[in-house]
Amino acid sequence: MLVKGLRKSKILLSILLAGVVAVSSGCGNSSEISENSSVGDGEDEIIFEIDGNDGDEGESGQKSVDGELTMSIAGDYIIYDTTYNFANWVADGNGYDFSPMVKNLKQFTEKCDLNYYNQETILGGTELGLSSYPMFNSPQEAGDAMVDIGYNLVSTATNHTMDAGEEGILSSYKYWKSKENVFMTGSFDSREARDEVHVLECNGITYSMLNYTYGTNGIPVPEGKEYLVNVWPTDFTDPETDSEYQKYKAQVKKDIESVRDKVDFLIVCMHAGVEYAEEESVYQDDMAKFLADNGVNLVIGTHPHVIEPAEYIGDTLVYYSLGNLLCAQLQDEYYNKVTSILATFKVKKTIENGETKITFEDLNNELMYCYYNQATWQDYYVVPFSSPEIKEFLPGYQDVYEHYKEIFLKKDSSLPVAKCAE
Repeated sequence: MLVKGLRKSKILLSILLAGVVAVSSGCGNSSEISENSSVGDGEDEIIFEIDGNDGDEGESGQKSVDGELTMSIAGDYIIYDTTYNFANWVADGNGYDFSPMVKNLKQFTEKCDLNYYNQETILGGTELGLSSYPMFNSPQEAGDAMVDIGYNLVSTATNHTMDAGEEGILSSYKYWKSKENVFMTGSFDSREARDEVHVLECNGITYSMLNYTYGTNGIPVPEGKEYLVNVWPTDFTDPETDSEYQKYKAQVKKDIESVRDKVDFLIVCMHAGVEYAEEESVYQDDMAKFLADNGVNLVIGTHPHVIEPAEYIGDTLVYYSLGNLLCAQLQDEYYNKVTSILATFKVKKTIENGETKITFEDLNNELMYCYYNQATWQDYYVVPFSSPEIKEFLPGYQDVYEHYKEIFLKKDSSLPVAKCAE
């Protein structure tokens, strides 16, 4: 079943390094691919038409074309055994039903064209045997619940991607490829799939998304099959002297350059940083600056499992860590592992005299809380701090809200944060 936000989009082209492939996905007003699309003289050429208003001719003869889409981004979705056991209970023992846990997210996704979240634990499915910390394998029904409420952009390159081995990645890849109008990236089933360049379109804006993780918890990626997961390696020392980290920048730059001139809007999802740190690491700073310098419009950070600040680097909007959207991690006095940021905004494209500019408007950052019953490890429920419901689930919620609002705004106090319920 497709929801409103998923009916709207179509991938225009998927361009292999040696050819052009037409595919379909995601959001927005659909576009038509010209029959004249071709590859020649070693260059990939994209020719397409955008439905709707093509803008006005100015006195200079240059067109000004505007496009606009709405987007939401959410953090880490981590499926522990207590979580999938509860989902099995909700389903009366017949499969797994995660929908009650995430139903509160629909109020945000149904208003947006694109909806992103990070699938922290691999969805290898029940046939491989489910497992929990420290090596996860999660039921694919966890993904179904997110797709059903409108999520259509998913990152899967995390430190847990290799937890169920190559078999888990291949099962996950097959699962996500079976989802119409959903784009997943970060883990792949072949070198060809890894090097494919995806150009998607929504409401007159072409876009794409890349995804990398700092590592795979020491589990080696099979030699010759590095395509299974994008690893931008870090040794947690100093990015200036980390030779493998610096070397991989060439690959990231190549990935960006393969798509940057083909899209208006480029997203990079970075799974990096220090777990439970409320400030970004020197690696996250270096990554964000490198990505911004190379023309990335939006950097989405995951992995630390707690909220970290956000800021603009030039015109690039950077979230260093969104925190845990849903999990069953132990809670401390400030509930740091069960709070997160869910951001919504408009992505606006303006073209003047041949120059494309992307801006973010109507930005809203919601503080979210993932409740669960600590006595029974059941009753998982994601609730916004702005909702009156928060009073029922979190004692001292206003103090918790102020604590994380201060952390989130540490680098840019001008960013908007949704008000806490009174």
